[in-house]
Amino acid sequence: MFHIYLMLAYTIPNIYVFFRIMFLFIGRRYRLLYAVIYLILASVYPVTRYLSHLVPESLMQVLAAVANYLLPFYLYLFLALLLFELFLLLNRMFRFIPREVRKGFRFRFYGLVSIVMLSVAVVVGGVINLNTIRASHYTISVPRKDSPLDNLRVAFVADFHIIENTNPGYVEQFVRKVNALNPDIMLYGGDIVEGRDDNRISEEILSALRNVQARYGTYGVLGNHESYGSSGNGTFYEKAGITLLRDTVISIHNAFYLAGRDDERFRDRKPADEILQDTVDDMPVIMLDHRPTRLQEVSLTATDVQFSGHTHFGQLFPINFYISSLYELSWGYKKIRDTHFFVTSGLRLWGPPVKTVGKSEIMVVDVHFF
Repeated sequence: MFHIYLMLAYTIPNIYVFFRIMFLFIGRRYRLLYAVIYLILASVYPVTRYLSHLVPESLMQVLAAVANYLLPFYLYLFLALLLFELFLLLNRMFRFIPREVRKGFRFRFYGLVSIVMLSVAVVVGGVINLNTIRASHYTISVPRKDSPLDNLRVAFVADFHIIENTNPGYVEQFVRKVNALNPDIMLYGGDIVEGRDDNRISEEILSALRNVQARYGTYGVLGNHESYGSSGNGTFYEKAGITLLRDTVISIHNAFYLAGRDDERFRDRKPADEILQDTVDDMPVIMLDHRPTRLQEVSLTATDVQFSGHTHFGQLFPINFYISSLYELSWGYKKIRDTHFFVTSGLRLWGPPVKTVGKSEIMVVDVHFF
């Protein structure tokens, strides 16, 4: 159903864009040529999605790469065209551009060039934003209880979505940035690897991840994508030197508890209070849960801090507004009762290699115990 909705969301605006550009900007003599070019480009995504078995593999790889950029391009072409339509509406009301100028070739030419270049610029900016890893810093205070710690620096990432052909250089860049932050513990919030590729990740990538340096080690939970095309057995995590927590809680150096939940995709996942039932109220509790759901419920447990991902904060404007309507916290920080919640916009991406909202971030949380 998801791909049906995606196809409808792609096709319906494209029909509007096709006809409006043709009638607003394209002279009658060139409309056939315009139609051929537009329909060829617009068909790339449906071909890669539904007709891949009819296309040679080498050509399909090229088309798939092109489609990944055409998807966001058409989204922003649609939005840019809506802005132009708004401009025309205002002009109809206030008549600041005469009709003969608006109907002239120069106005139509520069109008079309403007909306196309604006769309391209947004996509290029999204590519740059995606490939720029940045740290988001937060500071919170948590009751010490019987913990011997005064401070704890947590580095947290989610939604890496590593696949077989992920650039090892990007992973190495991530590891260098994490190590420069000098975290006490490194946490992974799921969707770190695509399940279909978890046994095909290169040793170069695995070796880079094993080089993450954290005083108390590295830990993670599974997301929904780890189970796509896989049993979700966590072999990738083991190879990458990441301790996987599956509806379990452990004591870290008798200083704090770290709990990790299976993703909601796993039908037998335990409630948060059941996972914590074997803990005693003597140390702070940090929870990892891939999706930021049931925050109110978690805030009633002994959890002091919870880290989540999954949302990507929408990844593409204006999808972030829809995502914000789905989750109580779709990105950033929120305190509910005595529990501190953090949701990352993700280290990498899912789908088009473009990120126009949020950032490719490492969350760094300095926890002060009082």
